[in-house]
Amino acid sequence: MSATSTRARSAPRARLERNRPRLTGRAAALLIAVVLLVGMAMVPIGHYLEQRAAIADLERRAARLEDRNATLRAEISKLHDVAELEKLARECLGMVAPGEVAFVTPGEAPGEADC
Repeated sequence: MSATSTRARSAPRARLERNRPRLTGRAAALLIAVVLLVGMAMVPIGHYLEQRAAIADLERRAARLEDRNATLRAEISKLHDVAELEKLARECLGMVAPGEVAFVTPGEAPGEADC
């Protein structure tokens, strides 16, 4: 009876110890491999995020330059207008048409803010 009762008592203990998770050599190697892979993946991910930020910055700059180009194109098309050229010649350069008389007021400087 004592032999069977000893076996009966040791079997449940072995099951309890077996159910407990333990770190085996394979599990440790797998854990180390996963940690190394994650660590090695951090560098390319960092480069990817930096490049994505740089692309976004370049796209913002390109949009600003496109707006500036559109403004300059509108100004160029305005300068092809004869009336606009005459207005600039009168205001900025103080020119007058043939046959007109120009009056200059002493002490007053011509405004060259828009010229």
